[in-house]
Amino acid sequence: RKAYPDAKLVVVDRLLKEKQPEGLEVAGVYGVDPEGTEYGFEPEDHRYFSGFGNQDVAFYHIASKTLIVADLLFNLPGTEQYSKSTESSKIPLVDKIDPYGGLQKRMLWALGKNKEAMRRDARTVSEWDIQRIIMYHGDLIEEDACKAWKAAYAKYL
Repeated sequence: RKAYPDAKLVVVDRLLKEKQPEGLEVAGVYGVDPEGTEYGFEPEDHRYFSGFGNQDVAFYHIASKTLIVADLLFNLPGTEQYSKSTESSKIPLVDKIDPYGGLQKRMLWALGKNKEAMRRDARTVSEWDIQRIIMYHGDLIEEDACKAWKAAYAKYL
């Protein structure tokens, strides 16, 4: 709060239950607030994936053409994330999840609780001019980023 006094915390519904007991002030809730609600970071684009089991949001920074996601895309192993760690970035069975692999596609299909909503949201993101993807799980994608997104979401597009 001291570093960013004007910052607002906007969460998905499942995190609201976790964060309120911590005393965090929540300014908005994806999936609860009416669609089209503005939170103050517009005109940057964003898409709430209402049909995704993990209730996730894709953020698109227009000026840099960067897509920012958490669980919507994996690109493992996360060698950049672990470059200064003494721990290994390799995790048996899951260290090969990337946008082009079958495991990513099966995982996204399984997490799609509402297939029509997933189709709608995946299509919306695929129409953005994505040049780079920053994700919580794995290395940056800085080449063919839109192609990577479309490959991962091929079952929905």
